Amino acid sequence: MRWYPAYVGVGSNLDQPALQVRRALSALERLARTRLVARSALYRSKPLGPVSQPDFVNAVAGLLTQQDVRQFFEALRSLERELGREPPRVRWGPRRIDLDLLVFGGQRIESPELTLPHPGIVQRNFVLYPLRELAPDLDIPGLGRVAELASRADPADIWRLDDEPTSHGA
Repeated sequence: MRWYPAYVGVGSNLDQPALQVRRALSALERLARTRLVARSALYRSKPLGPVSQPDFVNAVAGLLTQQDVRQFFEALRSLERELGREPPRVRWGPRRIDLDLLVFGGQRIESPELTLPHPGIVQRNFVLYPLRELAPDLDIPGLGRVAELASRADPADIWRLDDEPTSHGA
């Protein structure tokens, strides 16, 4: 079976966000036919949008999976529910856990359920900074290299929490 590289953004701003992000990163290791290869440091960032809410803690996971993109996306949705995600009350509101499929191989998809690469990557330093730790030379289809995109991202309102990222055996 073929292995596909996948990058997943992980975020939380409720119920001890750093703990929620670490729990989600550990849970990603349990996905069927999937390996967690690397994870970034944790970052604290100000929330997007007009809703007053606590800061977020974010990270990015680098995985290899034998699942196809739709299976993998559904596995992420299922994992969010398992980790206590509730339907949002307001757009861009607070949440216990958020798992965003950022990039899956070199695929470009635009459907009502899934858009790849994830829309908004270029404007989100809380995605680009941790992704740069894992894959600075990754070419995001239609957008460019991660290192270049991250160098243009606004450094305001983001702080690295961990001293060192963790890599796992591939």
